[in-house]
Amino acid sequence: MRLANKTAFITGGNSGIGLATARLFVAEGAKVAITGRNQATLEAAAKELGPNALALVADATDIAATGLAIRRAVEKFGKLDIVFANAGIPGNTPIGTTTLEAFETVIRTNITSVFFTVQSAVPHLNDGASIILNGSVISVLGNPGYSAYAASKAGVRAMARVMASELSPRGIRVNVVAPGAARTPIWKGAAPTAEAFAALDKRISRTIPLGRIGEAEEVAKTVLFLASDDASNIQGAEIFVDGGSTGSPAGAPIYRG
Repeated sequence: MRLANKTAFITGGNSGIGLATARLFVAEGAKVAITGRNQATLEAAAKELGPNALALVADATDIAATGLAIRRAVEKFGKLDIVFANAGIPGNTPIGTTTLEAFETVIRTNITSVFFTVQSAVPHLNDGASIILNGSVISVLGNPGYSAYAASKAGVRAMARVMASELSPRGIRVNVVAPGAARTPIWKGAAPTAEAFAALDKRISRTIPLGRIGEAEEVAKTVLFLASDDASNIQGAEIFVDGGSTGSPAGAPIYRG
């Protein structure tokens, strides 16, 4: 087991990529604390994950609540070896119709909260720990209407590199996992029904070289790699888990005959 005797803290661990990662971490021997805003989904996740998991209500934008959750996790499981700053929100912010509040909400959730999650965790990290930040292909694809989200995820990449420089003296690694389109609840706003999601899935899949959207578990496996000793010499890196969307976009089905 790759995470035996390790302790992990995951924000947004009650659904999607965060929950898939928590499942994998527990299966690999870790004790895992997860946070989220929804008490019901947290309780369901905790029940599924079993005795080696702790579920704590904390909105990622509430810096004090996140700090308290970290301290409670440490009290229960001991100092942290892994932090996955996963919590984030989408946000459509097209030029011409976007309010200041809408723009700043995305930035506050996806950058500011990530920084303060890490800052709160650092005093409780073992030397040699691993920090993984959740990025996105949107940081490089130029999707119309996503200025705030793209800026926030590009900011995550830049911030991870600074954090890696600051924390290298302690042997703490900081890396980014950047998912492409994946089957998670983040699509509920754009595709609220099964039929709408099927249509969205079909359309997006034509733009991905491997011809399909990803699964949360595929992202989780990459987070596991970065969290584990298998990635012991990887620092300040960003790994795209996107079926080739950023690396070889011309290979997508939409460009084939």
